[in-house]
Parts: sequence; structure tokens; C-alpha cells
Amino acid sequence: MVIIAQSFWRKVLVTVIAAAGFASLYEVTALDSKYVARLVAPGDSSGPPAPGDRVTFSATAYCKGLTTASGVAVQTGIAAADPALLPVGSVIDIDAPDPKYSGIYTVMDTGPAVQGRLIDVYMWSCYEALDFGRMPIQLTVLRLGWNPKATTPGFFERLFKRPSEKPARLPARPLSQTVPRTVVEPAPSPGAIEAAIEPAPN
Repeated sequence: MVIIAQSFWRKVLVTVIAAAGFASLYEVTALDSKYVARLVAPGDSSGPPAPGDRVTFSATAYCKGLTTASGVAVQTGIAAADPALLPVGSVIDIDAPDPKYSGIYTVMDTGPAVQGRLIDVYMWSCYEALDFGRMPIQLTVLRLGWNPKATTPGFFERLFKRPSEKPARLPARPLSQTVPRTVVEPAPSPGAIEAAIEPAPN
């Protein structure tokens, strides 16, 4: 400590290293004009949201069922959504009027009644699901589908990468591969089989 206290430049160097270490350990959101505008104004309601978008949805709750559309058992923290907007595997952060229901959910279910900008949150208690009713929520898309590249950019990505136009939306599931066709020969007729079995006359 005595060595650091003797020189002004050593103090500056230690302070800069400490500040850089602190910034690298924590995700820092700089409140620039683009970030504040995205927080204040809801996202474009015409198309599917992109990772990092904050959009307005309606939320309802459900309590029935044993497995989700993805095959996972139902549990707290699972939500159902329209797969055209939020594919299965999407991770969302819900900001509800009641803080009890705010938090991070994973979209693992779909349903015929869940269309458009509607989220259906799973609850164990049907009484609680009925009390939940329908409420407007703010939703932030953290990841879109199963693709880990479709996530919100981190601090260093925002700091060092150039902002691109809207990133291309990646498919939620792998695209189906074409299966090579196998040529199946027609089965021989019964008359041809009998002719092949009978011995030829000498």
C-alpha cells in the first residue's frame, strides 16, 4: 500500500483497473437516448418482437394440464404464447402491475386460445389463476426461441460492436431436412411367382 500511496500515476492506474474490473463484472446499461426511448415507447405492434424489445401484452393465467407443448411438465415460471410471435423456448421478463407476478418466464406452451399479444402464465392454484384474470403487462424479450444467438446483447457487445440494422430472425426449430427418396419396385404378380416356381419342361 505504501508503494501505491507515493505516486499519483500509480493511484490513477489502480483506479482505472478497478473501474474496468467493476464494469466487466456487472452488466451496465448506459441510459442513452435510444435505450430510454425503447423503455418509454412500446415496441412495434405489427410484427414479432426482437430480442431486447419491450412490448405491451395482455396476460391471463391457466392451471390445467400435466405437460406443455414442448413436452416439459407444467411448473411455475412457464408461460404459453402465440408461436408466431414468441416461439417455444423464448425467455421473457414480465413486468406486471402486481409485483407478485413479475419475473422471468420461459415460453414452453402454446394453445388455441393464446393468439396475438397474449401471454398465458401457469399457476398451480386454479383459485389464484381465476383471481389473476386478465391484466396488461410490459414484456421484455430476453431470448427468442431456442437459439442462443437470438439474445439480448451484453455490455461488451453493445460497447464494441457496431449497431446493425434489425438482425435477421432465426428459426425457432431446425428446418426440416429433405429425405432422399428410395425407389420401391412393384411387387411381382402371383402369376409371375408361380411361373418362376414351376420347373420348365424338358
